[in-house]
Amino acid sequence: MDNIPSILVLDDEQRSLESIQRILDDRFDVHIANTIQQAEDILQREWIQILLCDHRMPEMTGVEFTEKIRDAYPDIIRMIISGYTESGDIIDAINKGGIYQYITKPWHPDELITKLNNAVDLFRLQRANAQLAVELKLKPDTIEAAMIKKRQALKSRYDWDQGIVRSPDSVMNDVCNLIRNVASFDVSVLLTGESGTGKELCARALHYNSLRQDEIFVAENCGALPDELLESELFGHKRGAFTGANEDRIGMFELANGGTIFLDEIGETTPAFQVKLLRVLQEGEIRPLGSNKRRPIDVRIIAATNRNLEEDVRTGKFRQDLYYRLATFEVDIPPLRDRKEDIIPLAISILNESMDLFGKQVKGISEEALQCFQTYQWPGNVREMQNEIKRMLVLGQKDYLGSELVSEHILHATPEESVADMTILNSISGTLKERVESLEARILKETLIRLRWNKTQAAQELGLSRVGLRNKLERYGLEKNSNVESIEGDAA
Repeated sequence: MDNIPSILVLDDEQRSLESIQRILDDRFDVHIANTIQQAEDILQREWIQILLCDHRMPEMTGVEFTEKIRDAYPDIIRMIISGYTESGDIIDAINKGGIYQYITKPWHPDELITKLNNAVDLFRLQRANAQLAVELKLKPDTIEAAMIKKRQALKSRYDWDQGIVRSPDSVMNDVCNLIRNVASFDVSVLLTGESGTGKELCARALHYNSLRQDEIFVAENCGALPDELLESELFGHKRGAFTGANEDRIGMFELANGGTIFLDEIGETTPAFQVKLLRVLQEGEIRPLGSNKRRPIDVRIIAATNRNLEEDVRTGKFRQDLYYRLATFEVDIPPLRDRKEDIIPLAISILNESMDLFGKQVKGISEEALQCFQTYQWPGNVREMQNEIKRMLVLGQKDYLGSELVSEHILHATPEESVADMTILNSISGTLKERVESLEARILKETLIRLRWNKTQAAQELGLSRVGLRNKLERYGLEKNSNVESIEGDAA
């Protein structure tokens, strides 16, 4: 019973008590009382979370009873249920009894259960808040140390050697060096590159290695909202500024004051919004929608786009003055197909993160699967690889994630580009005969992996007989699942 919310129902009408008890019994630990004395006895011996009390009773009103127990049991969520809806009764219930909700009869069972569930959530939040307040009072040094430790862990996640995963000879090294040099200077940065290349990761690296690292970092996708909603998200609004604006709202710029704001997909904004954003950047202040007052802001702007903004400036799709405001420094993030050397360390890192996320462990990714990854061009870049590895991990039933789990479009990617790639040719040494044989072995293995080791299809595609194919496999020592790639440890 400890995990079931406990409710005390007080009503002088027995049929009403029984009706409520039948409805609530399956979801709550229900205690019933039809007199004040019975209710007080239950409160003394049971841990009650919710009091559901009838308003009109012979001994005293529900408001008088809730007022009576308010000091003795302050944590109990008090609710009044009544067929009388005089405004004076409701006001008294709120002011004197400190009730959470006034429920009128007749009530609907589903509505009653929903309101009680909300009351239970409120009770739990009150308890958690009280516990946190005690801990903060008793252990301020411990709490502060824990916050510092978490901040350091967050910063290290976006460190150059840990957060931005790459191989030692990666083309990303130049990008990281540029970001490292720019990070400590309080200037705006424009990150360009295809979708999924890791622009937000680089933006966070810029923030957590800057002088603003202890302040807030906020991100907004500017291409996901129409102008009015985007303006509200970024600059805030006053109540009644537009349909649906039921309360004041603080915008992202004000929230990020002192820190960094990341404006993703900035190239998708309309010229009208670009004018408003330019004014904010020029004047260093915002004016929420529906307000006549301006508020000063101090934020660092990092923007990102997958468009060619210089071309958009020439065609009039993007304002030139805003472009120069955003692009004090411009950093281009290369696509994954141009950083093939990073595929294996990225796959290792993504698998480690996915295993932690899903609570499922495997020993690694097979060499065959990794070869498929290196052949594929990854039009969706790192984000596509993340999705692929997560899917493979969910489906995998063996110690290693093998090529049988690789998606068909990746498995059947055309190998011509990877075979003809000069980096592969440069990696082969020896005499002409030895180089040709090494290249032939690679072609054979790639074809078999792609065709899931169907030797009949491989022989047909390569123009060989089955006997000829078998002889070549024996010659080069090619067997299915002959090697696997270990992924233990982190890749940097």
